[in-house]
Amino acid sequence: MNKSLMIWFLWALVVCSTFAQEQDTPTKEIDSLQTSMKEEGIVVVDTVKTKKNRSINPLAPSKAAFYSAVLPGLGQVYNKRYWKVPLVYGAIGAAVYGYTWNDSRYDRFRTAFKRRQAGFADDEFYDLNGDGSGPDLETDDLQSQQERYQRDRDLLLLVSVALYALNIVDANVDAHLKQFNVDDDLSFDMQPYIDLDPVANVPHYGMTMTIKF
Repeated sequence: MNKSLMIWFLWALVVCSTFAQEQDTPTKEIDSLQTSMKEEGIVVVDTVKTKKNRSINPLAPSKAAFYSAVLPGLGQVYNKRYWKVPLVYGAIGAAVYGYTWNDSRYDRFRTAFKRRQAGFADDEFYDLNGDGSGPDLETDDLQSQQERYQRDRDLLLLVSVALYALNIVDANVDAHLKQFNVDDDLSFDMQPYIDLDPVANVPHYGMTMTIKF
């Protein structure tokens, strides 16, 4: 009886040892798809690229517009479009200069016209040569010149306001465009397509249309 018990104990020990060895041995999983395709001479290459996250500031356009409204050109500096600053100041500065020049000429002719209408002959356009020959510009000429410079002054005022508004719009639109996604991930592509029939274990070939965004 003791001999049979000893034999049974040794047999159980051998079985447990064999089971433990099987558990310790790592099993290697085999991808049947890759194995079958390798046998067909096909190599699959993963071409998927990791997209980089782009930071978007939704308040940037409004900030740029506000800065340009406070000080023309400041929104362009905020957008780092420094080359636009001289253009902004050049355009607005020229319009403002034209407005002030026409306004000063208008004031001069209007003052002379009003004094001529009042019966005075001491305005700056009455005797330009100083020879006492009479008025160099008649009253009608003074009125015509006054209306001309008034018209040009008002036109340049509108141009100045329009350029100021354009400066604000440019800063706002530029800030929007800077955050517009125009990287290579936005694309349309045609790629080879390979699929394996799990029943017949036969690969199928074709083309796929890929839209990246």
